[in-house]
Amino acid sequence: MKKIKELFRLIHSRFDLKKFLLLFSLFIAPLIFYIFLSLGIYKHQNLPILTDKVIDLKTISPSTTATFSEKLTVICFLGSDIKNAKASLFNLNQTIYKRYYSKPYFQMVAILPQGLENEYNETIQELSAFTDISKWHFIYASPQNINLLFNSFQTPYLLNENLYSENAYIVDMELRLRGRKDDEDTKGGKLYGYNMKSVAILKNKMKDDIDIIYYQLKKSAEKQARRKREI
Repeated sequence: MKKIKELFRLIHSRFDLKKFLLLFSLFIAPLIFYIFLSLGIYKHQNLPILTDKVIDLKTISPSTTATFSEKLTVICFLGSDIKNAKASLFNLNQTIYKRYYSKPYFQMVAILPQGLENEYNETIQELSAFTDISKWHFIYASPQNINLLFNSFQTPYLLNENLYSENAYIVDMELRLRGRKDDEDTKGGKLYGYNMKSVAILKNKMKDDIDIIYYQLKKSAEKQARRKREI
């Protein structure tokens, strides 16, 4: 009789354990994950503004139809060394552009030196062979105007002698440079741009920061929708 009771107790304890594991996997674990995710989003919900007065693209190229206004822009300065620029361009295209080009407001801008239209045409054609480049804008400008635009970002960096920057930059709809103020890998914590030569940085930092901006846009749209319903 004692052995039978012990057997029932063992079966009952195992049943409770299975029930607990089932409840944990169905309800408790997702709740913990949601709380963890929410805390992470809250911590990074406001991607810092590093510069609030970036000049518009029309200032350096009056004939362009591209503008920073009402667009979320990833911009790069490719310079006159096309071999070096091509590697950066294709990295950025594969890692960032292909992920976001179908999203609203998104665009990519490449700033190129005037006089290299024919030289860059082959690279652009190669890019278009396997990518819908409708959200890419290739803008040619004088060295003076390229520096004028870059300097308006107010970063601690300089373009090199070929007018190239190894970084890509995020400019929001209100012509503000966005980035980080607490980047653990950057001296002083301020991350103004994202190294195009590093797929890891583009995937783990630039992608995350663009996602934060889209999260902000979504929340802003939801607030506006609620206000309209309340009127």
